Amino acid sequence: FGTLLGQFNFQKFMSSVTGSGEKPNSVSSWLQTIGRHLQNHSLYALGFSSELMLTPDDTLLLSLDSYTFGDNKKPRKKAILHHKFPNHNLTVEAVSPGLFVDKSGNYWDVPLSLAIDMASLASDSGASYHLCMHHNTGSPTQFQGDDHQTIHGPPATLLPGFSIKSAFSFKQNFDFWRSKAPKLKLVQPYDLFLSNPHISASGIIGAALTASVGDCSVRSQDNSQESNGFSFQASGVKSALLADLFASVSFTAQHGNYQRLFLDLTRFHARLDFPSGSRFVAGATQVAQNLLNSQRPSLEDIQTICPNASLSLQQQIAGPFLLRVDSGVIVDLDNQDWPIRVHDPVFALEYSMQVLGSAKAVAWYSPKHREFMVELRFFET
Repeated sequence: FGTLLGQFNFQKFMSSVTGSGEKPNSVSSWLQTIGRHLQNHSLYALGFSSELMLTPDDTLLLSLDSYTFGDNKKPRKKAILHHKFPNHNLTVEAVSPGLFVDKSGNYWDVPLSLAIDMASLASDSGASYHLCMHHNTGSPTQFQGDDHQTIHGPPATLLPGFSIKSAFSFKQNFDFWRSKAPKLKLVQPYDLFLSNPHISASGIIGAALTASVGDCSVRSQDNSQESNGFSFQASGVKSALLADLFASVSFTAQHGNYQRLFLDLTRFHARLDFPSGSRFVAGATQVAQNLLNSQRPSLEDIQTICPNASLSLQQQIAGPFLLRVDSGVIVDLDNQDWPIRVHDPVFALEYSMQVLGSAKAVAWYSPKHREFMVELRFFET
């Protein structure tokens, strides 16, 4: 099937009309002014996408997006091939130009990005692996040309070059308590995935290896954000090899079956991420040595062992309506007044549609990025 989507930038149109300073004195003058502004091609965007089922196991997705016809900007083209193997999936992707976002929320255009991705099938527990080959061509530029907003250049992974990334992980789930109380008869839960009260946890531990050749092998100088794992870099041939461990621990508690009209669901989820095992071990070792020597550990060492934390809270308001808040938590020991603060909170209102067992319409807002969006989500846990 194929999809054709058009977009009109109403906010930019109103800004151009009100900012022109024109004051038409008749209806015909108003129409001429509006018509002249409507001729601005940068107000329009056009997108076309098509999904072709080549075989029962192969799907090809093609898309073409043109954002500003009159500004000599190249259209964004993408081709993705999905192939299903018995125990893993293969994805081949080509994008020109590719759009990526860094940790600071800045968007970057890469002239040509090619990727081959192979991953084992997702499972609730057990071992899994992920292998990806990535090649970038051309120098990345900041999207929409807002170069003055960034202090640092583009991430090293977006620079021209070829890289191979692999990861292996093992996941284990733990059920501390799961309700065996019967549900209300003849009353369908608003969401089947949210109808079982429980207290559970899960843990993931794994290892990652990256080998790169080209400009993308240059490591960032910001050591506070980079892994301290095993690394080897040969600057003469622009190549590097990086390896490290990672881990994640999550905890979930839910009360209510989400069947009654009011306050029948309260769900809390917390996750702790340890992106660099070697960095954590080095920091923990230094803290332990200081304590054994009756010395006070430095704030930098304590900061090193602090994981990245994220919290999520869902609360039923009435019927199928839920209020949801997601936020990261940052520990900044250098700030004596506020050592713990929230990071990038997202507020959402969810409406459970009671179709397909689990489907919802979500309207969310991010104060940090000043973004608002309405989405349809299916089978989200």
